[in-house]
Amino acid sequence: MAILQVVEYTDASGQEIVRRVPATGSGEFRLGSQCIVREFQAAVFFRDGKALDVLPPGRHTLTTANIPLLVNLIGLAFGESPFKAEVYFVNTRQFLDHKWGTPEPIALRDPDLGLVRLRAFGTYGFEIADPQLFVNKIVGTRGFYETSQIEGYLRSIILSKLTDMLGEARKGLFDLPALFDEIAAGVQAKVRDDMAALGINLKALYVNSISPTEETAKAIDERASMGAIGDMQAYMQYKAARAMGDAAQSGGEAGGLTGAGVGLGAGVGLGAAMAGAISGAMQGGQQQQQQAAAATIACPNCRTANPAGAKFCNSCGTALSGKRACPKCNTENPPDAKFCNSCGTNLG
Repeated sequence: MAILQVVEYTDASGQEIVRRVPATGSGEFRLGSQCIVREFQAAVFFRDGKALDVLPPGRHTLTTANIPLLVNLIGLAFGESPFKAEVYFVNTRQFLDHKWGTPEPIALRDPDLGLVRLRAFGTYGFEIADPQLFVNKIVGTRGFYETSQIEGYLRSIILSKLTDMLGEARKGLFDLPALFDEIAAGVQAKVRDDMAALGINLKALYVNSISPTEETAKAIDERASMGAIGDMQAYMQYKAARAMGDAAQSGGEAGGLTGAGVGLGAGVGLGAAMAGAISGAMQGGQQQQQQAAAATIACPNCRTANPAGAKFCNSCGTALSGKRACPKCNTENPPDAKFCNSCGTNLG
């Protein structure tokens, strides 16, 4: 294995979180080799599963002064023999507009809809605050050093806290859009400590949408349609009338005995349904008329219909609360009686 005289890494995209040099295995270095650390980078020397010395941006000549932990570990006082190690170049820029989302719907109890399944999406921003701690935790403990692996791990932390936050909130689906800022702030507070334990500073977290799955959306649409219909009985009567009219039209256009038979069968069924609907409507109308009649009282003088609780006639002012005496036999009758209960004299 060749001895690395100069070790550096240039990230043109600026989006890689960490880069391992060499890509596989361990590199061989001598004291006196050069390590070039660019702006917004930190070079972390790693050996035997542990992050050791960290070099800030600049050109560094590897000496016992700037990598003392590594030199002490391998027991080299001078740089005659090469030593093996890996270098992780950590990007210390702020990573903004990273996406997070639910790979699977979250099942929650909803006070309005019962059980719902929701999807959530948003963005977050972070920066590596402690490169040595980050390499120890992410690379040494988790074994992640590819950007996609690290991003997936950070998203899993966010989704875990989001699910916990939504469960504790106990809010309905229709209330959640007004709480996006509060939910984001709560998740950020829950995630911040976990991120800090990895050497990461969570800069921001946003919730962009929380929406139902297709199945839940269909159930919501059906419920909204039922609410828009209002009176289900009247709606069914309307649908029966429409169906009867459509059947009559299609029956006239159908040809042959087969079409006539189908039309006849449909007509019988729809006729029965329509008869029931009309009967129900008529009964409902009669009941309404009876209720309206019971709710009024006739004036004994001018026969004007007045509200049941009225004390005087709205038309002539006659008192409605007293008894009405028969002019022939003086028998007291109800104020709205037309004939005497005793002698039959016309009271009108």
